[in-house]
Amino acid sequence: MKPYFALCLSLLISLGGEACSQPLPTKFVLGKDTELICGRDLSPLGEYAAGYLGVTVSGADGASKRGTIALETDPSLAQEGFRLEVTPLEVTVTGGNYGGVFNGLQSLFRLLPAEVYGGGLGREVVLRDTLISSSPRFAYRGLMLDVARTWIGFERMKRYIDLLAYHNINKLHLHLTDDEGWRLEIKSHPELTSVGGFRGEGSPVEAVYGKWGERYGGFYTREQMRALIDYAAVRNIEIIPEIDLPGHSRNIASVYPEIRCNYAPDTVSTVGYDYRSAWCVAREENYRLLDDILSEVCTLFPSKYIHVGGDEVDLEQWSRCPDCRRLMQEKGFDDPHRLEDYFLERVSSILARHGKYPGVWDEAVKTGAFTRESRVYAWHDTRKCLGALENGYQTVIMPGEYFYLDMRQSPTEDGHDWAGIVDARKLFSFDFERSGITPGMMSHVAGFEAAFWSEAYISHNPERPDYLDYMCFPRLCALSRLAWSGNGEGWDSFYEELVSKHYDRLTAMGVRYRLFPPKVTWSGGVLRAEVDDGSRLCYKEEGSDREQAYTGPIRTAKPHLYQFRSHRGTGVSPWVAHESFHRTVKPAVKITSSMAESRQFPMSNAETYRGMTRTARASRRGDWILYTFAQEVSCREMYLQTGNRQLPKAIITRGRAEVLYAGEERFVDAGELFQGSITLRPSRPIRAVRLVSEYDGNGTPFVSIQPLVVKPRL
Repeated sequence: MKPYFALCLSLLISLGGEACSQPLPTKFVLGKDTELICGRDLSPLGEYAAGYLGVTVSGADGASKRGTIALETDPSLAQEGFRLEVTPLEVTVTGGNYGGVFNGLQSLFRLLPAEVYGGGLGREVVLRDTLISSSPRFAYRGLMLDVARTWIGFERMKRYIDLLAYHNINKLHLHLTDDEGWRLEIKSHPELTSVGGFRGEGSPVEAVYGKWGERYGGFYTREQMRALIDYAAVRNIEIIPEIDLPGHSRNIASVYPEIRCNYAPDTVSTVGYDYRSAWCVAREENYRLLDDILSEVCTLFPSKYIHVGGDEVDLEQWSRCPDCRRLMQEKGFDDPHRLEDYFLERVSSILARHGKYPGVWDEAVKTGAFTRESRVYAWHDTRKCLGALENGYQTVIMPGEYFYLDMRQSPTEDGHDWAGIVDARKLFSFDFERSGITPGMMSHVAGFEAAFWSEAYISHNPERPDYLDYMCFPRLCALSRLAWSGNGEGWDSFYEELVSKHYDRLTAMGVRYRLFPPKVTWSGGVLRAEVDDGSRLCYKEEGSDREQAYTGPIRTAKPHLYQFRSHRGTGVSPWVAHESFHRTVKPAVKITSSMAESRQFPMSNAETYRGMTRTARASRRGDWILYTFAQEVSCREMYLQTGNRQLPKAIITRGRAEVLYAGEERFVDAGELFQGSITLRPSRPIRAVRLVSEYDGNGTPFVSIQPLVVKPRL
């Protein structure tokens, strides 16, 4: 019986059947006098909710009270499912378990003004009668955050836990170790963090992605990680740690070089840096070290799964190792992948002693021999998802072409591109049937996970959240909906909800989210820009960083001189322009260098604009790359880049550009390289350009050289 019906009935009885003399309330008023009641098992949620709602908390006493918010559980509801009921007298949040109550609270927050996320409500709010009942489609709704390449500290991690919680994401997979960093304190081996927690200046771990010339990094103490685990648990989030093995281990191998294979490495190409990244499978002492490390990890983390990697192992290192070859012979292995099976089986036995199960990347189950007790994270593509599911592995669906948040969101934005363009619409469009996942396989689908690999983050002001927010939102909003209820409503409906409701919430949360780019057209000498999300448009002219308000169409014969972007709250779109802005030419060029060229990536790749070139070693002081043009080049812009197209890795770490102009006999200084690259805006024709290194090494065995990007004068 609804509480206000019971009140009316009691009044009728007391008045001898006469009508109520006072009007009954018709809406619930949430304000400073509202009381939240809950039992002891839900008291953490009571305190959590009170901080947002501005209400007082008391224990449950079994009596219905007017103007209360009640939190309770009902085992008949689905796990993590909830029922939210708003009546004029009471708000009741009922969950199938603790997580269900938490999810119900998030649903309640969405009924309130967006300011609830910005420090709590400071005024009365009227709620209409509401009944919402919902449960998640999948039990696993996760995000993988790579804190090894770019360090994300304690307070900033708490902020991200809050953001995930607002979106009903319940798994935080922390990539704690990789070639470039070790981020978790291990008491029995403090050198892992005191040394391996930092890279660059004064560290045996070389800088690779940025922050060259300085000591960069950090790590979580055990006490900090325990606090994060508890903080996340209140918010219905399980933290799953990853210690990436047996590859991606250059960092720990820089701290303990003896874990590597038994052969002399090539350090000439790396200017003295041992670039090997795999544990030796045959070295018995390695398993004792791993026992020390993983035993502490298992004790610290409540999660029953410990992710142990298994991805991108350089098998050549094992093939060159006499001890690994001998082990293969002893075990009767004819495939080096079986060595990975052997290694991970030994690792799994350590976990099993602590009652834990392994999580692994999809390469780890390539042979199908690895234990079915593992959870597979299928990241490569949808075919890898199918392979894991067909072999009966519990599988987290996360193919890069849909779920990698480090992928660029349009062709001209920052980000990786190996998995294509991935924006929120692409992520939201994932379809099981279209991907070949049959109904029979669905019982093995654990859920979804998005991944943010942070190689590029280090070069995008990692001390600020802007880049991480921009890459994660609203793509994580799409993941949340897909994992909770699917995408049957269609993109248009979901996008309308983003624009009309959720963008304001993201602003209140302080998220620097990405808006979809404006549409730019040019016709009849008139340049126009438009948006469909209520954002305000701005533009800037070439040669100036000053943003101006766009108030209407611009009449111009040179549309390539303008760029546009939009702002809404804390959201911002990418800069976009008319297609003429991106127009390029490909002048004939010869590329030579003091460094020999790679056989696999010869100079002809970049000379013919087909793709990347590599040298056969990293650069040293005085090394050079020379671009000589067949004919003088007149252009408005020329971009010369060393390193990967999407991030500054394998670059000339520090150096300068020199230009030989038409009619001159000597090269003149054209400026310092920034992250291995430089943009020239020459006022006269160019005959040649030379990049000169002023630094020894770059943390890799080569320098990458990208094709020139030359924009003509229009």
